Amino acid sequence: MRRIFLAGSLFACAVFAQQQPPAQKKQATPPPAKQQEEEPPEEDESLKPKEYTLNPLESSRNVTAGNYYFKKGNFRASARRYDEATKWDPGNAEAFLKLGESDEKLKDRHGAREAYTKYLELSPDGKNSEEVKKRLAKLPNSSPKN
Repeated sequence: MRRIFLAGSLFACAVFAQQQPPAQKKQATPPPAKQQEEEPPEEDESLKPKEYTLNPLESSRNVTAGNYYFKKGNFRASARRYDEATKWDPGNAEAFLKLGESDEKLKDRHGAREAYTKYLELSPDGKNSEEVKKRLAKLPNSSPKN
């Protein structure tokens, strides 16, 4: 019994010896002035702005989802998906074409004009380029909505 008591006492002493009294703890130095000006990292990950890198697979998934919404007649959702696809792969001509079509259905002439123009930049000799040029000619030149 004494051995257990002695072992417990030694353990408690070792733990107590490793702890520093509050007066001996190091004082935290204030960060330099430059670091105080920066914003702290966002705690809620859902509020953090999304960072896009080239990801053709994710772009393709968004085009597929956009096609689904477009067929259902939900043009706002399809436009969001196509826009997301263009952010994941800025060279995806199909996404810009579909985005233009969705914007046209939503009566967003400026957005449709931008999307069609980008499509023609990416695919000037594409199979839909003549049709897109005709659509662009029909779209009125208007400033973006405020």
